[in-house]
Amino acid sequence: MGVSTLVLPNRLTSLLRVAGLGLACMVLSPTESHAQTWMVSTDAFMKLGVMDKFGTLGTYTAKFVVTNNTSGKAYILVKEVAGGQNGIDVVFPSEPSEPDYFKADTGEAARALPGSYTWECQVGGKKVVGGKFSFPETANDVTTIIADKKK
Repeated sequence: MGVSTLVLPNRLTSLLRVAGLGLACMVLSPTESHAQTWMVSTDAFMKLGVMDKFGTLGTYTAKFVVTNNTSGKAYILVKEVAGGQNGIDVVFPSEPSEPDYFKADTGEAARALPGSYTWECQVGGKKVVGGKFSFPETANDVTTIIADKKK
């Protein structure tokens, strides 16, 4: 007796292989690009400092006074500088959650409002250093980056 094989299963197998390959190509092919959105957050601040260059004072109290030239409001931060430390740096405006922060006589915490400022540091009631700075108009914005579509 002769052995006969069915042709249909071979064709079905071939058809399933081609269909599987086509499905795999669709699943693994790159999808269309979408826009990406980023949110930006900015904080302006100024680092101010004073230093007894030769360390002759020992322990001293540094009183930083920053005045907003637009409003005329003064913000004060007093720091104790230990002997041997010589100097200290502070950040304006400082976070109100910190134990010591720049505040007005009313207790209002300083904010980095746009405009010009004058600052000075007093030691023993005398101005020892000072200067000017300004905070620019800054904006937190949303930037959308659109990916190039492939042709």
